[in-house]
Amino acid sequence: MTAPTTMTFFERFEADILSGKKTITIRDESERDYQPGSVVEVSTLEEGRVFCNLKIISVEPILFDELGEFHAQQENMTLQVLKDVIQDIYPGISQLYVVSYELV
Repeated sequence: MTAPTTMTFFERFEADILSGKKTITIRDESERDYQPGSVVEVSTLEEGRVFCNLKIISVEPILFDELGEFHAQQENMTLQVLKDVIQDIYPGISQLYVVSYELV
């Protein structure tokens, strides 16, 4: 499988990504193929507007029930809000992937 070269985020996360407050994203298995060391172009999901590039640091599997305060801090939200957001985006999915990144 070819590693993805793009990534999208909801517009509401743009400021946190650009400020460095959000340093991970939690995705389902359809987005688990990002490769550590690669750089991806990032755009808004709603309009496709490119707003930065991110270097992928790691991709780690995690179960929904294993999400903790550390993940919430990296997402710049409370744990309950993080779990609510994930359930809204990926209803009923328990196997997830933590994609760590840095702004480049």
